Amino acid sequence: MKIVQDDLTDPNVIALVRAHLLELAGHSPEESCHALDLDALRGPGMTFWSVWEGDTIAGCGALKALDDTHGEIKSMRTAGTHLRRGVAAKLLDHIIHEARTRGFERLSLETGPHDLFAPARSLYARFGFETCPPFGPYREDPYSVFMTRALDGPEDYNAPSKSSCRQAS
Repeated sequence: MKIVQDDLTDPNVIALVRAHLLELAGHSPEESCHALDLDALRGPGMTFWSVWEGDTIAGCGALKALDDTHGEIKSMRTAGTHLRRGVAAKLLDHIIHEARTRGFERLSLETGPHDLFAPARSLYARFGFETCPPFGPYREDPYSVFMTRALDGPEDYNAPSKSSCRQAS
């Protein structure tokens, strides 16, 4: 598998992002859906990656700079053809490494509370993310679970994180 920084112009990438948005829209009311569309994923402070196996799209994800020390994971998605093949773990490892390289001290994310999102929450927990209060522009919402981790912890993501669950702003 190969991870590449992406400009979101490839039809396969566009289709994956659109499928992601369509599925998420079915699980939350519009005011509680925080998934980003293509224009937002191309916006300032955003870096988007796609994961490829040969010529086949395997997944995608993005890193949004909230400020100089805090980043947010956005639009993590594994293509249906590549579920349970390590795509999300490989991409999450890449995003965490990139966040560290950029000098971020904290990395956070918002995901859903439904069973559909249980594998994602489990993956994030395995990488040291812990539930936390809303951060940045988010507010308490029954359709959201917020998670965060400090980036001063060990590189071994299967080990418990040294992060504290404090509100990050």
